[in-house]
Amino acid sequence: MSFAELWAELLPLGRDERTGGYRRYAWTEADAACRRWFVRTASRLGLATECDRNGNLWAWWGSPDGRAAVVTGSHLDSVPDGGGYDGPLGVVSAFAAIGQLRTQGFRPARPIAVAAFTEEEGARFGVACLGSRLLTGAIDASTARQLRDRDGVSLAEAMRVAGRDPGLLGADDELLASLGACVELHIEQGSLLAGLGAPVGVAAGIWPHGRWRLDFAGRADHAGTTRLPDRRDPMLPFAATVLAARAAAEQHGALVTVGKVVAEPGAANAISAVVHAWLDARAPDDATLAAAVAGVWAVAQQEAARHEVQANRVQESVTPAVSFDAELLARISAVLAGTGQPVPVLATGAGHDAGVLAGRLPATMLFVRNPTGVSHSPAEHAEPADCEAGVAALAAVLADLAGQ
Repeated sequence: MSFAELWAELLPLGRDERTGGYRRYAWTEADAACRRWFVRTASRLGLATECDRNGNLWAWWGSPDGRAAVVTGSHLDSVPDGGGYDGPLGVVSAFAAIGQLRTQGFRPARPIAVAAFTEEEGARFGVACLGSRLLTGAIDASTARQLRDRDGVSLAEAMRVAGRDPGLLGADDELLASLGACVELHIEQGSLLAGLGAPVGVAAGIWPHGRWRLDFAGRADHAGTTRLPDRRDPMLPFAATVLAARAAAEQHGALVTVGKVVAEPGAANAISAVVHAWLDARAPDDATLAAAVAGVWAVAQQEAARHEVQANRVQESVTPAVSFDAELLARISAVLAGTGQPVPVLATGAGHDAGVLAGRLPATMLFVRNPTGVSHSPAEHAEPADCEAGVAALAAVLADLAGQ
């Protein structure tokens, strides 16, 4: 099976015809369709499949019988109206790379596993890389079970509806012990490779990043009759916080964004009672991240007090800086250098499951060129030739890591 064939099969699943973007949220029908595609594809390649206790999918070439497996893959879920490449490119490329190796007659001395981690984006339950965090114990299972989506449905409830047992959630040391290395392929979420004229790059590390929910509670009132001095409008400290986020980003050389906001009750002719906002922050190092977020929160508290609004902050997830395994990085770079293509080494501000796994086993990533750098958008794109280059690079890496 070629990359193009596999890509064409997955492409329609979970796509919104109106926006052209994807709405592949965890434990929904779109997610189930992607899971069925994963199992079918693995079966056609002769790979054994399983769903682990945390909902992550695995397709095995060879049995994990004590020989440290090489893991590749990525995720299949999306942000709201996201692009088709973020995550799925890594899963499709993994299957295509195994197909190439089989055609070449390669027989792995170590098992190779294709993984599709669940809820990587955190679009439904608010915690990014949830599947890999649960697998490694980076999040408490009881906490995860209580996570709720915007409709109030808990992760536990959603899993039960999908036929999974949320009581099994939690760290899986036995599965982790069977893994020896992780190489996740992903579209670059930026345009550095385009500027360097390289179709494929290698990741050196991931910036520290986190997500916070900010709640501003005021008093609902009539927009047409309530005098300005009498208002307790949560929109005002919220607006100041959005501006503070931009100022903090510029001051600290960071990336600080408010990308989601929910106002309640949400009437056009009413002053809101509550505003919920989500702050996403990323920085070159942990200290800078902490300073940027602290600066935004200070403004939020100050402005909330000025407008007689209650402000509250909930940390939903924080991932410290990740430096990928130096030995693995050097080995992969050497393998790809032998192909004759330039292979730049990049750092990224985007979080990934490989970054979570890096705390438990050697890990790194391959990036495929993104000509515009646009991501988390229907405009996200990679040229077919670059996708094929990514498959070839991944196949070479897997052959080296899993070879004799």
